[in-house]
Amino acid sequence: MTQSHPRISKAVIPAAGLGTRFLPATKATPKEMLPVVDKPAIQYVVEEAVSAGLDDVLMITGRNKRPLEDHFDRNYELESALQKKGDAARLAKVQESSDLATMHYVRQGDPRGLGHAVLCAAPHVGHEPFAVLLGDDLIDPRDPLLARMVEVQEQRGGSVIALMEVAPEQIHLYGCAAVEATEDGDVVKVTGLVEKPDVADAPSNFAVIGRYVLDPHIFDILRTTEPGRGGEIQLTDALQQLAQDEKVGGPVHGVVFKGRRYDTGDRGDYLRAIVRLACEREDLGPEFRTWLRSYVAEEM
Repeated sequence: MTQSHPRISKAVIPAAGLGTRFLPATKATPKEMLPVVDKPAIQYVVEEAVSAGLDDVLMITGRNKRPLEDHFDRNYELESALQKKGDAARLAKVQESSDLATMHYVRQGDPRGLGHAVLCAAPHVGHEPFAVLLGDDLIDPRDPLLARMVEVQEQRGGSVIALMEVAPEQIHLYGCAAVEATEDGDVVKVTGLVEKPDVADAPSNFAVIGRYVLDPHIFDILRTTEPGRGGEIQLTDALQQLAQDEKVGGPVHGVVFKGRRYDTGDRGDYLRAIVRLACEREDLGPEFRTWLRSYVAEEM
């Protein structure tokens, strides 16, 4: 019989990174605020959490990240100006971000890696399972990955990570999982994890992408996890300990994702994400696709 586990309500979004790959644009603007069509990337992530039923959102921030808080706060002067103009459509868009979720913020004073950023969430999360969403991975809302991960965690307990099959020559860019099949076609049991392995040492081509549903025992492990690759405290290393010892925090499972994912952490993929999303918009797509076809034909 499937066991029922506590309902998850909290999401943690690490957003303290410096965004060095997007310099100079991120010199004074957080990378999470870079627009993807007409919304900042971070809003897509918060919307995903809310769609999965997680309306209590903690954002881990750092220096120069105040615009993140401002974006999810009310802007009374702007709202008043739009009301006076009778611009109801834009007013609704402005108010949408401030009404999405209950937002909380904590600063990661010392940028010591993803594992350390997650550990900063411990006082807020307490002893409940919780989700972690990385802002570089945008998941298409038509492919509800996080909701499926929450479902698996509630059924099986422990922790759940998102996995995607990648070309073997690309696995060195990701955390990599050793897995065993389960009775569910899209769910695997994770038996081991390694951060950015050499191609020859990779246990599979299952890459860890930026969605996690974690048992709170992860905090105890992170407190004693030594810096790993890059001199940072790696979340992957802590999950490896959970996968090796189910008595502490339960098993680790993976949901194999085959849907639409937009990687905004790389400049080229960021541009491709904008093009794909713009093409699929009802208000922008038809005209933009026509222009794009014409442009490609002329360049070819």
